[in-house]
Amino acid sequence: MLVDSHCHLDFPDFADDFPAVLERARAAGVRTLQTISTRLSAVESILAVASRDPDIWCSVGLHPHEAATEEDVSPERIVALSDHPDVIGVGETGLDYYYEHSPRERQLVSFRNHIEASRRTGLPLIVHARDADDDTVAVLKDEYERGPFPGLIHCFTAGRDLARAALEIGFLISFSGIVTFKKAQNVHEAAREIPLDRLLVETDAPYLAPVPHRGKRCEPAFVARTAAAVAALREEDPACVAAATTDNFFRLFSKARRPAD
Repeated sequence: MLVDSHCHLDFPDFADDFPAVLERARAAGVRTLQTISTRLSAVESILAVASRDPDIWCSVGLHPHEAATEEDVSPERIVALSDHPDVIGVGETGLDYYYEHSPRERQLVSFRNHIEASRRTGLPLIVHARDADDDTVAVLKDEYERGPFPGLIHCFTAGRDLARAALEIGFLISFSGIVTFKKAQNVHEAAREIPLDRLLVETDAPYLAPVPHRGKRCEPAFVARTAAAVAALREEDPACVAAATTDNFFRLFSKARRPAD
């Protein structure tokens, strides 16, 4: 069994063949999926996707790209939305200084508000970090001193400092199809070094399809390629990596239920 811990099934990319996408995922051994929120204003569409299958769960949050587009990103609003039974995580949130679609200050305020919501609810924080390692580390350390909160760094592409800081506060690290790219040496090194009990795998579908599907639409079935690549880098049994990352997911996202059979 595998889990796709981070995908975007509410995106229009999956509107035409959603049932077939789920069928291919299950054929690949992917039994649980988490579809991730990028806009609080679109939470109804996220919940609608999660309601289509008992093995699909979701998060609520505002992507840093959208931090300037929505006014109410208060902890209270996020907490209220998190009360739904299908919501198991807070985010994705964080910092993106590569594209900077939103001003940094707005991203930072949103990030801290999501952390407070995670702290209040106990739901894991799903962190996006791109070209913002220093500020991400600073915020995580500062906020953790105010009170602990669970979470993960999703789609890891960062440096060792961020990985170390995340692990020190109990976070997990999630790898996407980027781990299959030949030139992603820093990602390869992290996949080898991070303890097995702190690893997750994801697709970030419809983005970042792994080799040999690179350049095509990504879908949850492809998480099997990512897990196999992580196992190969670690020189470990793929079945052990699949079992460990699945157990890690349900330990972190404890509100989610394992599949019935």
